[in-house]
Amino acid sequence: MGQTERLYQIEALLRARRAVSSRSLREECGVTRATLNRDLALLRDRLNAPIVYDRNLGGYRLVEPEPGETRHELPGLWFSSREIHALLTFHHFLEHLEPGLLSPHIAPLKGRIQALLEGKDQTLGEIRRRIRVLAQATRSAEPACFRQVAHALLTRKRLRFRYHGRGRGDITERRASPQRLVHYRDNWYLDAWDHGKRALRTFAVERIREPQLLDQRTKDITEKNLNRHFTTSYGIFAGRPKRKAVLRFSPERARWVAEERWHPEQTGRYDGNHYLLEIPYSDDRELVLDILRHGPDVEVLRPKSLREKVLDQLLRAAKQYRK
Repeated sequence: MGQTERLYQIEALLRARRAVSSRSLREECGVTRATLNRDLALLRDRLNAPIVYDRNLGGYRLVEPEPGETRHELPGLWFSSREIHALLTFHHFLEHLEPGLLSPHIAPLKGRIQALLEGKDQTLGEIRRRIRVLAQATRSAEPACFRQVAHALLTRKRLRFRYHGRGRGDITERRASPQRLVHYRDNWYLDAWDHGKRALRTFAVERIREPQLLDQRTKDITEKNLNRHFTTSYGIFAGRPKRKAVLRFSPERARWVAEERWHPEQTGRYDGNHYLLEIPYSDDRELVLDILRHGPDVEVLRPKSLREKVLDQLLRAAKQYRK
């Protein structure tokens, strides 16, 4: 660890704790007592860090500024090598999450971070070679559209747009108050208050056309009401749960499903070697698809309506192979 990194680590430790002993500082930074004393002197004398030794607390601490005084900050943008790697890894993830969406805005920061990496043991190119981000069934949103939606969301402004519904293929005019963006199963969705429908709705961002910012503040919905509407049921479909699905998985598949989270309020238990999973839901469309992907390794025990729908889908699929 270089001296610059140590100086920032020392200050970070002092800010995070009431007081830090000399021994703790030496162990955290991996230095001798003499080196620590030189670092503390440099922080106090040249960088004006308000560090004092508190005998009552048995360690070093930062003196809190008086009312009206500016809080001391070390100059410049700096991260430890681990933090730099984490930032570059996250940037790499974002590039693959939605190619081109944020790159123009992150590029200046990425350049500064890359400069900090010079002389380190890993580069951005190395990180790209070592990390893979695999997206599946991604539907790309137009960057300009996404930025407009995100801008309206964060500035708390209403949006007017044309929405191309995938179900019926129709195009409707919408006025909405954005509440939050959701990245779900490799795709972006906008939870919003639809002023025409006078209700909360979820819009697939890639189906939004010609978004226009309106000079009207959004109708704000409380976090509690948003969660009650959008997160209590199964998957992307909103609404309060009306039923509870009970699924029984084979011993082979149980080893996987027992560690999966299908729903925040799910319950699961072993029944012998089988695994029983109970899931609340209101709309069964997404749930049926998730059940079908497990093929013969899952059985719907109840409700009867869900069991019959899954059976119907399996029989119709089997007919495709009997021709």
